[in-house]
Amino acid sequence: MTNPWKRLIGLAVAGFIAACSPQSSGPKLFVMDCGSLTLKDVAGFGLTNDDTPVRTLFVPCYLLQHKGKTMLWEAGLPLAIVGAGKVDIESLPGAYLEYEVSLVDQLAEIGLTPAEVDYIALSHLHFDHIGAANLFAGSTWFVQRSEHEVAFGEKANPAFVPDYYAALETAKTQILDGDHDVFGDGKVKLISAPGHTPGHMALLLDMKKTGKLLLSGDLYHFQMSRQLKSVPVFNHDAEDTREAMEKVEALLAETGATLWIEHDMELARTLKKAPNFYQ
Repeated sequence: MTNPWKRLIGLAVAGFIAACSPQSSGPKLFVMDCGSLTLKDVAGFGLTNDDTPVRTLFVPCYLLQHKGKTMLWEAGLPLAIVGAGKVDIESLPGAYLEYEVSLVDQLAEIGLTPAEVDYIALSHLHFDHIGAANLFAGSTWFVQRSEHEVAFGEKANPAFVPDYYAALETAKTQILDGDHDVFGDGKVKLISAPGHTPGHMALLLDMKKTGKLLLSGDLYHFQMSRQLKSVPVFNHDAEDTREAMEKVEALLAETGATLWIEHDMELARTLKKAPNFYQ
């Protein structure tokens, strides 16, 4: 007969090992402040100026650690404007950018250089999401086929600024055709949500303490964008955008995940920033 004490001790040890193993601990998420964008009006976002009083958008970068690997999600504003104060946007009268501490310096606080980041994934290739992308050409790049084609193909998207991501053309690249489970354990999933750009993505995380979290990319820019299901006039495809909204809302309902609208400055002010982290 099996000694019940031996069985009890064995179960306790197995439970302890499982709890401590990297595979079961879930990802760790660092939030970094990669600038802000202040607007004079919000008409271009499918809203009226009476719909929301918000005029300043947060520009985040995120660093994930999981199973001994690291992944950058979003690369922020262009590094050239770091420390330059308010930088006017010529194409948007009255709008300006600000960026105080570079992504590189914020990574250094975590103990990383760009060369040590294993993977990079960008929600899309607009200028406020790719500012430091060229520094990560040594990382494996996850990108939707449709985004890659308009980034480097013959039909280049005029809203893209290739100078900020050109080095990724020669990076080790994993072309995606839909949703993708980055680590194969369901903890970090790239969610195809086209419309804002041809290959726009969101990011779904499953963390041990924080729970399920979905980072929006630019599916929504404001809280009112979500409430009104507004589509920016500069989106690549309005119908695709609406379908992506339906897909993501269904995913939120199915998983119970919390949605972080990445550009939401009110939310951003409540978040702990690197080197602190969520897990």
